Amino acid sequence: MLQVCGVAHSLVPRRVIPPLWREVGVGTLLLGMLSEGSGQAQPRQADGPPVMLVPGLFAGDASLAPLADNLRDHGWAVYSSGIRSNIGCSAALVQQLVTQLEAIAAEHGARVALVGHSRGGLLARATAQQRPDLVSGVVTLGSPHRDQLAVHPLLWVNVMTLLALGSLGVPGLMRFGCCGAEACCRDYEADVAAQLPTGVDAISLFSRNDGVVDWRACVDPDGANVEVDATHCAMPNDPATMRTVVSALARFPGCADDEAFADLEPLALSAPA
Repeated sequence: MLQVCGVAHSLVPRRVIPPLWREVGVGTLLLGMLSEGSGQAQPRQADGPPVMLVPGLFAGDASLAPLADNLRDHGWAVYSSGIRSNIGCSAALVQQLVTQLEAIAAEHGARVALVGHSRGGLLARATAQQRPDLVSGVVTLGSPHRDQLAVHPLLWVNVMTLLALGSLGVPGLMRFGCCGAEACCRDYEADVAAQLPTGVDAISLFSRNDGVVDWRACVDPDGANVEVDATHCAMPNDPATMRTVVSALARFPGCADDEAFADLEPLALSAPA
């Protein structure tokens, strides 16, 4: 009974109304992200420290192409997640990311930084919990790890639709069991909410202009937080936010003393809410 009640609670919409009107052209942008998800990200370069990018809900790797290019310009070896459309079972996606992470770490002989947008940040946190020995740090962009459904009701409806279709047997979609009814996804929920292991840095980027996610759900009480000005959908490709991501990554082990990152802007850390 407790388990059922827990699942029911995870499906209840929260009493938050983020300023969705700030997401100019959000419908068009989401459709564009879906179409981009069927494509491939740009070829990676294999120099510099490794970083893996994880796209947000509904999106694919190609949605982070501008951020990937920016990181390559700063010397990072950028890897995609292999996610074509981020609408699948959370636990299955984490296992996919762990496999990719292991391959990247083996290729470079180094720990890998993870950057995730929205749901991608939640997946990145869970991946780091699975293999903390292979992760130098996690940067999340607008990721509500304190409450995954602290989102605008319109997005909540879309998520419920995906869950219903997946539960009816449509392949490749998340199911109601992904909300904690199944053991694998209960572990995922716990991994997302838990403090990252010692030795794995965490930096959460949030915005009060976020029109999709309640920004308070993105603030990490156990890690570092940085406030940015971009809206939710624009966050990964906003120039100022991309500069913040580069500066955040430079704080991770193996980069702090690297002369290549010495001239980056310092992070303006925010106190937990």
